[in-house]
Amino acid sequence: MPKAYWIATYRSINDPAALAAYAQLAAPAIQAAGGRFLARGMPAQIYEAAIQQRVVLIEFDSVAQATGAHDSPAYQEALKALGKGADREIRIIEAVA
Repeated sequence: MPKAYWIATYRSINDPAALAAYAQLAAPAIQAAGGRFLARGMPAQIYEAAIQQRVVLIEFDSVAQATGAHDSPAYQEALKALGKGADREIRIIEAVA
C-alpha cells in the first residue's frame, strides 16, 4: 500500500491567534493518527506561477490513514478552533508506488 501525503497551502492567515490555537490541537491529533510532519513554512524558492504561501507537508502510511486523521474528532476540534482564521487548501495525494 503506497504512502500518502497531506499537503496544506495557506492563501492567507486572517487571525494569527486562531491559527496558533488550531496548531496546538492539530499537531497532536495528526501525530496520534500516524502523521509525520516532513516540512512546514514558507517556500525557499518558487517557480512558474507559484505563489509565496505557507505550505505544510505531512506523510501517512496510506490514504485511509490520512483521511482518517482529517475526519477524526480530535482534528475536527482543531478545525473549530481555526474557524475563519486562515484561507487554505488541503490535498491528500497517494505516493507513486
